[in-house]
Amino acid sequence: MSIKNLVSLGLLVFIPISVAAEYLHWDALVVFVTSAIAIIPLAIWLSTATEEVAVATGPSIGGLLNAVFGNATELIIALSALRAGLVDIVKASITGTIISNLLLVMGLSMFLGGLRYKEQEFQPIVARVSGSTMTLAVTAIVLPAMVISTSNVVDPVAISRLSITVAIVLIVVYALTLLFSLKTHSYLYDVGVVELEEGATEAAHVEHKTNLPLWIGVLLIATIAVAFESEIFVGAVEEATKGLGLTPLFTGVILLPLVGGAAEYVTAVRVAIKNNMDLSVSVAMGSSLLVALLVAPVLVLIGQAIGQPMDLSFNLFEVVAVTIAVAIANLISLDGRSNWLEGVLLLATYTVLGAAFYFHPA
Repeated sequence: MSIKNLVSLGLLVFIPISVAAEYLHWDALVVFVTSAIAIIPLAIWLSTATEEVAVATGPSIGGLLNAVFGNATELIIALSALRAGLVDIVKASITGTIISNLLLVMGLSMFLGGLRYKEQEFQPIVARVSGSTMTLAVTAIVLPAMVISTSNVVDPVAISRLSITVAIVLIVVYALTLLFSLKTHSYLYDVGVVELEEGATEAAHVEHKTNLPLWIGVLLIATIAVAFESEIFVGAVEEATKGLGLTPLFTGVILLPLVGGAAEYVTAVRVAIKNNMDLSVSVAMGSSLLVALLVAPVLVLIGQAIGQPMDLSFNLFEVVAVTIAVAIANLISLDGRSNWLEGVLLLATYTVLGAAFYFHPA
C-alpha cells in the first residue's frame, strides 16, 4: 500500500474525534484542528475517486469530472463559510488558493523534483495558455478594487452589479477553456491523461479492473463527509483563530488553502518526484484557473441568491499578492524547464507573502 493511501486511511480517525469534539463542546481550537485534519484525508479520497471515475468513463467525461470536482473541497468549505456570513474569509480564501497553488504547490514540486533530477521539462505551451488565462482572472480581481480606489463615492450596488457581470464573463471563459482543453486542443493535455491511464493500469494489476459503482459511491460519500466536516470546521474557525491572534485575512489566505488543497498538493508533488513535471504544472495551474474562473464567480452568484452578498472587490494588498504570484509563476514557467533553485524562489516568495499577511493588521 502506498504512503498516500496509508496517510489517507490513518487520518480518517480524526473524523469521529472532530464530531465528538463538536457535540461535546470541547475547546474551539480542538474542534478547529481536528476537523481541519479530518478534511485532509477526505479531500484525498475525493480526488482519488474523481481520478478513478475519470479513467473509467473516458477522457471527455473524465476531464469534465476533474474540472467539476477538482477543487470540490475548497468550494464546499467556502460555501459553508459563506452561509455562515464569513464573507471576508471566503474572499481571502480565493486569493489564498491561487497564491498557494502557483507558489507553494509549484515551488514544492520543482524543489523536490529538482533534488532528484538535475533539470525537468514540461510543455511550455500549456503553461503559456494557463498564464494568459490567469492574466484575465487577475484583471477581473483588480478592476473592482480599482473602481473603488479611483472613485470619490463608492456605490455598493454598482460594485455588486460589476461583480455579477465579471462573474458571468469568467464562467463563460472557463467553459471555453474546457472546450479548448477537452476538445479542440486536447492533444496538448494528453500527458495528464496518459499519467492517469498508467496509474489505472498499475491499479488494474491488483484490482483487475476499475470498480465504477464503488468509486462513484466513494465520490458521493467523500463529498457528503467533506460538507459535514466543513460545517464543523467553519463553526470553530472564527473563535479558534481569534484565540490564536490570527486575522481573518491570514486565516483565509494561508490556513484554508492548506486544508482544502491537500489533495492537489499530494498529487502535484508525487508526480513531480516521478519526473512528470507536465502533469504537476497542469495540476497547479489548472487548480488556480478553476478557482479564479469558476469557484469565485459561482460563490458571487450563490451569495446573491442566499442573501449573503459577496463581490469581487478584494483589498489592494490581496490584489498585489495575486499579481506577484501570477507574474512570477509565468516567468519561471515560460521556458518549459525547472530546477530546484526555481522551486526555492517560488517557496521563498510564498513565505515572504505569508509573513506579510500574518503581520497585516487588517
